[in-house]
Amino acid sequence: MAKKIIVIGSGFGGLGVATRLAARGHTVELFEKRDKLGGRAYVYDINGFKFDGGPTVITAPFLFDEIWDIAGRQREDYFKLVPCDPFYRIFNHEKRHFNYNGDHQFILDQIDQWNPADKAGYERFIRTTKDIFDTGMALIDKPFLHVADMVRVVPDLVRLQSYRSVYGYVSKFIKNDFLRRCFSFHPLLIGGNPLDAASLYVLIHYLERQWGVHYALGGTGAIVEAFDRLLQELGVKIHLNASVAEILVEGRKATGVRMADGTVHQADIVISNADVAWTYLNLLPAPLRKKNSDRRIKKMKYSMSLFVIYFGTKRRYTETELAHHNIILSERYEGLLREIFGKEHLPKDFSLYLHMPTITDPSMAPAGHEAFYVLSPVPNLGAKIDWTKAAKPYRDAIMQFLEENYLPDLQANIVAEHMIDPLHFEGELNSYLGSAFSVQPILTQSAWFRPHNRSEDFDNLYFVGAGTHPGAGLPGVLSSAKIVDGLIGEAIEG
Repeated sequence: MAKKIIVIGSGFGGLGVATRLAARGHTVELFEKRDKLGGRAYVYDINGFKFDGGPTVITAPFLFDEIWDIAGRQREDYFKLVPCDPFYRIFNHEKRHFNYNGDHQFILDQIDQWNPADKAGYERFIRTTKDIFDTGMALIDKPFLHVADMVRVVPDLVRLQSYRSVYGYVSKFIKNDFLRRCFSFHPLLIGGNPLDAASLYVLIHYLERQWGVHYALGGTGAIVEAFDRLLQELGVKIHLNASVAEILVEGRKATGVRMADGTVHQADIVISNADVAWTYLNLLPAPLRKKNSDRRIKKMKYSMSLFVIYFGTKRRYTETELAHHNIILSERYEGLLREIFGKEHLPKDFSLYLHMPTITDPSMAPAGHEAFYVLSPVPNLGAKIDWTKAAKPYRDAIMQFLEENYLPDLQANIVAEHMIDPLHFEGELNSYLGSAFSVQPILTQSAWFRPHNRSEDFDNLYFVGAGTHPGAGLPGVLSSAKIVDGLIGEAIEG
């Protein structure tokens, strides 16, 4: 039986679930606060440059293929993916680098250049990650609505030593300090601290080996545009510049939404791709939230935030040692992570992710120009940092560092620039505490312990996106869309 469904927010979770449900014949309306689709994957068009606002690392492409298949289309007819090799180039504080990809022998040769004794440990590590991957991937598209769902998997989690941190788990096998960093940074891609994130998340390492790291020609924005085209073909009504002020409820039932301009839209089912914490705290009445009370939401641990500078130069930098995806590690690792996640202050040093898409796709910039974005993990707004004062000197320190070490004469060549900080995540993206990835992926906030895909307080209110199960990152948010698609199908049939 076809239902009227409202989706709030157009991040990849919202786009994925709207497409799936429209392809199944439901009437879907999607409401996006900003002037373009994409959520964190917003595209900034500045002076002829295209800057992907958020995710740039595409893994598990089969999750996109599955959505297009449900819609009776071929994903390749809508956007093209090309493999990245290396997946990442990881630099230490002395500018020496480690190339990281999915070729087992290549990785062993890279390890050989740093610590030959760690090759045997890496081989053991990889063998164990397959078991963790198989177990973890079996959980990624299951809903975990009941405590019994969690109880069933506890023996596997204990067997796989999920109580260890990713960094602690990697350190069992790898002795060289820099190599430990190379094989434990992955939780940062989903808002986790490698020193705290459950070792289950080493499955990301195996997932990348299995399916590779890809880039969408035209940038991640090309995927958003492909979703836009597909949604319109499926008859989804898209509302832009449409800010939802309230989810309307009667008892345990969501009945629709009230917009910021007072307009009311009715629905049989409401799905929020907005930040889970923000949705509960701002869109739903506190007296009816018996389970998801303000206290419970505020007690959770939230991810770090991000400071991102998008910049374009009037010269190319192809003669440098930079790759498409670069990770530049500070001399400090554990201390820096503890300061970022401990929310004490803004550290003076930084580790950076430097994205250089024009190496693969010159169309992201005018001819003869280069496009970049540089990202630094920073404390969320739980820290007492005044970003109205801190942003400019922090930006200057990062750009000076890049100019001195990686991009000669950088600042004289910049012809386009945009910057975002934790205040952007809070104000523009409605993220609680300005966290960039919502609820942190620690063991006690994973699976059943995360905010559920179907609200415990309202029977027909569902959640997709980074803050719900299974978590942040493209595979996580696309899997949340798959979970909600399944739950709604069961509820209609049952």
